[in-house]
Amino acid sequence: MAEKEATVYIVDVGKSMGERHHGRLVSDLEWGMQYVWDRITTTVATGRKTATIGVVALRSDDTLNELADEPSFAHISVLQNLGQVLMPDLRKLRDSLKPSHTNKGDTISAFVIAIQMIHAYCKKLKYKREIVMVTNGNGFINGEDLDHIKQKVKEDNIKLTVIGADFDDPDYGVKEEDKDPRKAANERLLQQFVEDCDGAYGTLEQAVTELEIPRVKITKSMPSFKGFLQLGDATKYETAVRIPVERYFRTYAAKPPSASSFVLRSGGEQDGDSGTATNQAPGEGDALAAVRTSRTYQITDESAPGGKVDVERDDLAKGYEYGRTAVHISQTEENITNLETFAGLEILGFIASEKYDRYLHMSNVNVIIPARADDNASLALSSFVHALFELSSFAVARLVAKENKPPLLVLLAPSIEPDFECLLEVQLPFAEDLRSYRFPPLDKVVTVSGKVVTEHRNLPNDDLQKAMDQYVDSMEMDLKDDDGDLIEGLPIEHSFSPLLHRIEAAVRYRAIHPNEPVLEPADRLTKFSHPDEELVEKTKKELEKLIAAADVKKVPPKTKGRKRQRETEKPLSGLDIDALLKQEPKRAKISARNAIPEFKQVLSLADTIETIHDAVQQMGQIIEDQIKHSLGDANYDRVIENLGTVREELQDYEEPAAYNDLIRQLKEKILSESLGGDRRELWWLIRKSKLGLIDKKASEVSTVSEEEASEFFSTS
Repeated sequence: MAEKEATVYIVDVGKSMGERHHGRLVSDLEWGMQYVWDRITTTVATGRKTATIGVVALRSDDTLNELADEPSFAHISVLQNLGQVLMPDLRKLRDSLKPSHTNKGDTISAFVIAIQMIHAYCKKLKYKREIVMVTNGNGFINGEDLDHIKQKVKEDNIKLTVIGADFDDPDYGVKEEDKDPRKAANERLLQQFVEDCDGAYGTLEQAVTELEIPRVKITKSMPSFKGFLQLGDATKYETAVRIPVERYFRTYAAKPPSASSFVLRSGGEQDGDSGTATNQAPGEGDALAAVRTSRTYQITDESAPGGKVDVERDDLAKGYEYGRTAVHISQTEENITNLETFAGLEILGFIASEKYDRYLHMSNVNVIIPARADDNASLALSSFVHALFELSSFAVARLVAKENKPPLLVLLAPSIEPDFECLLEVQLPFAEDLRSYRFPPLDKVVTVSGKVVTEHRNLPNDDLQKAMDQYVDSMEMDLKDDDGDLIEGLPIEHSFSPLLHRIEAAVRYRAIHPNEPVLEPADRLTKFSHPDEELVEKTKKELEKLIAAADVKKVPPKTKGRKRQRETEKPLSGLDIDALLKQEPKRAKISARNAIPEFKQVLSLADTIETIHDAVQQMGQIIEDQIKHSLGDANYDRVIENLGTVREELQDYEEPAAYNDLIRQLKEKILSESLGGDRRELWWLIRKSKLGLIDKKASEVSTVSEEEASEFFSTS
């Protein structure tokens, strides 16, 4: 169970907090609230009722606290009593935390109010208690009677954290020049007060800078198995070994928060008076409504109205596909197929560690530890772990996590650390889980006749191999510390999941700033999304050598048409008749008797778009003439063949617009019976031959969608 928390934030909202200093674009209050909002929203995101928050405004215009009658507690307002904070509370706080018009208010008195709030709420219960103050140190501080306050802080085990704008911090390298003497004295007093209470004291610059470092969530793991690690059947043999153990996750994939579906509530709709499948989300005071899912099941029934009849879910039966047929198995019969198992971890055998292939892992890693508060189990499991380690062996076991669960085949490997011993467990594949794929070798080529070739155009030569080796070696991140010793360039604890933390940061920011765009991701998250600039510069020479050795060439841009740039086919005789006769490389007119070959020839010799469009118009006129002078359906086959050729050629030349204009005009004339009477049979043949519009699926350069092309046929 998560630990109970009670945190009170003291925010200095004095008039001086609304000023900007040292060239910053934001005021001291806005700067400090970046830290406060990050902590509060992180707590709110957990959704835990036991993580309570309180907010106190120091140097406020009004006075709102239990000790308001005393002058020393003036200009201190409790904006949020200790309790769970929800979205409406965040928005209320956002509007309340603004710079005031006064600099009056005692800082130490604000601590007293916060201590009183924690004492009244937590009483003697076990809580993690903390007070966080953000200030610029320009206010009044009454240093009298601090000893009693320090004693109370230690008695209640309250952690103090003071973060100050432009506070001096030699460890972080921050020192404000020409500091106001009053502020310097306040800083010294606050620092001494916090250190005497064993708290944390720092400068706001460091706190805001470290906000870019994602917080790694430490989760408390729950056991996924409690039982016995068995070697032998204890029901049959007295020599069988049974060790009480527990199983926990060693590694587990962290997932980003999932989104839910919401809908904007209509303006006049009130809660409970609508028949729509929505209801207001808990804790939301805006116009969003959660979506509620409803499912209905229907079967075909010709006697029912509409041909469908509703059925209840309980009336449904489970079926399994067998070919194209559904095979029904009742619940009673299906229970016979289930394997009856009992929870346990039974060792099946052992295998040498060098004979196990790492790629056989099929799951995240778990740890097997002895049962808690069981010394005999600890001693027995430790002996088993050391035996596996000394023999360089792994154990193969059968795991049933819960009764009647399918059994798993797992591998148990020893893990020995100075202060911790355990078994590492990972799932192994069954025979059905293995897939065997055969690939050609990378260092040789085997011909059809069986000859082995080591020098081939698909194999790297020695120069290329050497250049690649040098390039890979140059990318080594051999970082060195001040003593010249090599250090790890990419420590695992400094690599964060961009997806996980980016979404969480965006949600937290939008919760406070609902009308502002989400900020860009922190540099810490994008650090490893691109190579280091120094590393790129260092490997530049080796990369150039590799490019030269591999003979890398830039791929030319894609030509506009697949056939547009092809060379004209030469005759077998080798004579270019057009060149010999000095004729134009295109025909002026396409004849109806030899339309298809001449149309293709014109396209192959075309050097302008106008030539292509002219050829299409000529083919369109020829097709219309064939329809007009057709006796019945005598010329329909020739029309279909001509249309098909025009469509195919223009699609290859990536000029679909010319064909689409042609087929639209032809359709209009056919349906209007302006081509020799009723030719609807021809239109049916065109639809059957699928000679409609060229859509985006057939040609990337087309502007016609698939829906539009389908509608073109459906329109009569």
